Amino acid sequence: MSLSTVPRVKPPALRPGDTVGIVAPASNLRRGDLEAGCEGLRRAGYRPFYFDSILDQDRYFAGSVERRAHELEEMFAREEVRAIVCARGGYGANYLLQALDLEKIEAHPKIFVGYSDLTALLTYFSDALGWVTFHGPMVAKDWAHEDGVDLASWQAALTGTAAWEPNPGAASKASGLVEGVAEGILYGGCLSILVASLGTPYEIRTAGTILLIEDVAAKPYQIDRMLMQLKLSGKLDGVRGIVFGEMPECVQTANQGYTLEEVVLRIVGELGVPVAYGMRSGHVAAGNITLPIGVRAGLTVRDGHVSLKILEGAVTAAAGRS
Repeated sequence: MSLSTVPRVKPPALRPGDTVGIVAPASNLRRGDLEAGCEGLRRAGYRPFYFDSILDQDRYFAGSVERRAHELEEMFAREEVRAIVCARGGYGANYLLQALDLEKIEAHPKIFVGYSDLTALLTYFSDALGWVTFHGPMVAKDWAHEDGVDLASWQAALTGTAAWEPNPGAASKASGLVEGVAEGILYGGCLSILVASLGTPYEIRTAGTILLIEDVAAKPYQIDRMLMQLKLSGKLDGVRGIVFGEMPECVQTANQGYTLEEVVLRIVGELGVPVAYGMRSGHVAAGNITLPIGVRAGLTVRDGHVSLKILEGAVTAAAGRS
């Protein structure tokens, strides 16, 4: 089924003073990073809340599968929690796909924010529940740094009900690789996690999408291999446009004789869809842009310039709240 035909469930908007629940569905984290991120949320006008068990450790995970699944389900169930923001990525969110009680979660649509390894949950909730989710800044990463969050896109995505544009031009250094104009459902996330879904019951659904692809510290040949896997599996056939992230540290050597842009163009350059490169969302140096997954978006690439427009609000006005 094309994502463009899936009915969408938009969560209630986030408001100043709201409680933001913090979860760690993947790797473990340090208390200092968590507290720094909580302070960032407070400065932005929110009330951070987390369970003490968030600091549990089980090898490289933030505690057991049972702990992580219960934490996430409980945050959705708690009425006072208005949005759920992941602490960090790393690895381990895929363990939760079979452990979560989806019916319990479905009864409480809420803003859910993350990126990197959390792509597995962003796309799962989008595909299985028809939810709008949010590819955006995490607490112990971006919110922990003064310049880590692009507040304009955060506000537009999580509080507004109208169309908007994340202004990916000079600020994000986004550039055009293949010219064209397209409209589709914004979808995607970390390339490694998108590819890891193939052949599983949680396989990504890319038909009819403006596909967001980003990653970090993967060598160009690894990016090539993963893009080829998407291509050979047919996941690029119905894509209407592609937006690559900043792709930091995705180099073979400092003096390699080619660019990553050249590598990706060899695979996606002849798809007949517009392709942009350098969107500042996900793994970025600073100013992480929040992008809603599951809403209509328009992509225009012309004369090397990029315009990505979110064509509808990603949230609804919260009932009974001004």
